Amino acid sequence: MDNLENNYDMKVIQWFPGHMAKTRRAIAANLKLVDAVVELVDARTPLSSRNPEIDSLTGNKPRLLLLNKSDLADSRATQMWLDHFAKNNIPALAVDCRSGKGMNRVMPELKNKVLSELMAKRERSGMAGAPIRLMILGIPNVGKSSLINRMAGSKRTKVEDRPGVTRVKQWVKLKDNTELLDMPGVLWPKFEDQSAAVRLAFTGAISDDILDVETLAMKLLSFLAGAYPASLKERYKLEVSGSETGIELLEAVGKKRGMMLSGGVINTERAAITVLDEFRSGKLGTITLELPEV
Repeated sequence: MDNLENNYDMKVIQWFPGHMAKTRRAIAANLKLVDAVVELVDARTPLSSRNPEIDSLTGNKPRLLLLNKSDLADSRATQMWLDHFAKNNIPALAVDCRSGKGMNRVMPELKNKVLSELMAKRERSGMAGAPIRLMILGIPNVGKSSLINRMAGSKRTKVEDRPGVTRVKQWVKLKDNTELLDMPGVLWPKFEDQSAAVRLAFTGAISDDILDVETLAMKLLSFLAGAYPASLKERYKLEVSGSETGIELLEAVGKKRGMMLSGGVINTERAAITVLDEFRSGKLGTITLELPEV
């Protein structure tokens, strides 16, 4: 499924704003205050959207992995990922925080499995009513604010479709004696795997301001032509043979949508923005960008 290596070179993607370094320190400092960590990833990129530093930052703290935005992902691929995490003894659920799909399973999973030992210990010691404190972690734009708002049953945190909105930690108290510690989204200082960085850029986890959106859209279209050609046919009425280059696909989209400049030149920048926006919003269908290794 990995078709990101092509002839369309992009500059090396690195994006690590100063506040993210501060977040790393805050995670370590506040970990002792919580009972478990709820880690959000994007169901379309369950591996690439996992910060590799989270394991070392959170140590042995109990953790639940949520594959968010599952409504945008290929359901067959999502099940493959859930099976993969289960085989590796990583508790994981597929959810969609905006619609609420799967969210009714989160607290039971935490209480009955992830924190079962702690809950039993509290029961024996007469502390069954003690609050459950959870740290919410994930990379930018993965849906942490939507998760908290859904669990709180009200709009408690700011939600925007751009990375890096949450800049400070904040505690949110829920009605069921649960407290959530929302941490700003944090990436890692250096992307060793540029393919992972490109996937994150596809989903909007990295600011478009530092990217060449036309090259990015070419890479996305090349991937879709190989993995999801029916999506391109349905959305853009493109007949894909598999031999088209990224620029040919991008120009075809622009032509189909009437995105023309004077002199009959195709506005490829406008076409690129359209392709990226429509992928991110799910208008191209349910798509997963990577599969677990067999």
